[in-house]
Amino acid sequence: MSKGSDLLVAALENEGVDRIFGIPGEENLDVVESIRKSSIELILTRHEQAAAFMAATHGRLTGRPGVCITTLGPGALNLTTGAAYALLGAMPMVMITGQKGVRSSRQARFQIVDVVAAMKPLTKLSRQIVSPRMIPGVVREAFRVAGEERPGPVHLELPEDIAAEECDAVAPIPPHPVELPLASPLALDRAAQMIIEAQRPLAMMGAAASRPRSTSDLAQFVLRTGIPYFTTQMGKGTVPGGTELYMGTAALSERDYVHEAIERADLIITIGHDTVEKPPFIMGADGPKVIHVGYQPATVEQVYFPQTEVIGDIGASLRLLADRLEGNIPNAQALLPLREGILSRIAARDSEDRFTPQRLVHDVRAVMPADGILALDNGMYKIWFARNYRTRVANTLLLDNALATMGAGLPSAMMAAMLFPERRVMAVCGDGGFMMNSQELETAVRLKLNLVVLVIEDHAFGMIRWKQAVDDFPDFGMTFGNPDFVRYAEAYGAKGTRVGAIAELRPALEQAFAEGGVNLVVVPIDYSENERVLVEELRHRLPWPVSPVPNG
Repeated sequence: MSKGSDLLVAALENEGVDRIFGIPGEENLDVVESIRKSSIELILTRHEQAAAFMAATHGRLTGRPGVCITTLGPGALNLTTGAAYALLGAMPMVMITGQKGVRSSRQARFQIVDVVAAMKPLTKLSRQIVSPRMIPGVVREAFRVAGEERPGPVHLELPEDIAAEECDAVAPIPPHPVELPLASPLALDRAAQMIIEAQRPLAMMGAAASRPRSTSDLAQFVLRTGIPYFTTQMGKGTVPGGTELYMGTAALSERDYVHEAIERADLIITIGHDTVEKPPFIMGADGPKVIHVGYQPATVEQVYFPQTEVIGDIGASLRLLADRLEGNIPNAQALLPLREGILSRIAARDSEDRFTPQRLVHDVRAVMPADGILALDNGMYKIWFARNYRTRVANTLLLDNALATMGAGLPSAMMAAMLFPERRVMAVCGDGGFMMNSQELETAVRLKLNLVVLVIEDHAFGMIRWKQAVDDFPDFGMTFGNPDFVRYAEAYGAKGTRVGAIAELRPALEQAFAEGGVNLVVVPIDYSENERVLVEELRHRLPWPVSPVPNG
């Protein structure tokens, strides 16, 4: 005989789960005991939100759903931000929550919230398990739904009486490979003809292009076609460096230097674009034609309405498209003369002797190897890193340009450090976002992670404060005090360093990585560059650079 909780854990093992993140409660105790006797590691976090961010990041980096567990009511509801983070960011995740018994209610309505209903708009699937015998099938379906395109979160609620109920053993359902469909030959032919006839073609790598299974095919497509490309914020690094065709990242929706190429293009091939991202460019009646290459059909929006779609496995579709295009695109590199001018204007600089965003980006890039992973929280610095930080390997700049929630940077970096202990991993957080999940420093220390946490301190919710100033509102309601971050880190058993001069930043980061363990480095920021560059400089940007661009 097996308990329902045993069947659940056996089904999770069947899916290859090796870690579960979360904070169990009274209603999960049978599941906790089943985990204790299994091969799965239970990783206790200090807040349920952090558990969800870690599970979602596991899905993002591996392509396999991460798993988190909480109790009923308040614990389950603390997963909602993480659920939305995974849903908008297309990260596969399975959330398991407890519930009071469904056959009796000895505690009446105490702590009972309809979590299944609450999770429905935030997940791909939300179900209550009402019988132990259904567990293997429900778990298999949960992982299938979470992982299939478009990936996202799934929620399962396991009441405590179902978890404790004994029944005959039910074998788990073995997973089976699922091949994605290929784009139709007609769609491929139509797209190829449009690209061949284009006078100034340009490619764009979006969020879905960063799926682990796709990146090698993207690189080959770029090399075989020779078409220059730019990326969205979440598409950074999908094509390795060295192609000399990278034109920049669209950290803003318009008027940035990369938009010099976008505005000149007569055709843009968007690869893996997901409209949950803040628009990298805005389509209009007089704008370029757009070919949408994606796992799923485009979501038509006022700012995005492609004229042609190539739907199917992105990697295989690009291989077939490149077969039709290689050596046959007369104007493939028509926009390439713009590249040097664009990149020179956004290059990270070491000439700054202030704590400017550009200097911070430069020094962080200098200490991070090509495969080093940077996990950003959300704040003003995210725009600067998206714009100025060059990536050469996919998923080495983890940022959230979909839900854009604060508090995810540290847990995301912790997950990356667990998955890739041999690589340098750094969290970059504003002081506002860091304090939203700073308690997870204890988790990181307990797990003996090697992790550097760079806290950018301006004593304010800087991005909103900047927007407040740009919109001519009075400075109000955005500033706060901070603890002594060095002593705060030391209280958790981590190491802390405060950088007093910009020349000290790079050595401090190098020393932190050399020492190992959890190291927190605090640095001030001079955000006057926000107004000077992102408002005044771009407002007066010339329509086109001096460099000539062929008109075909």
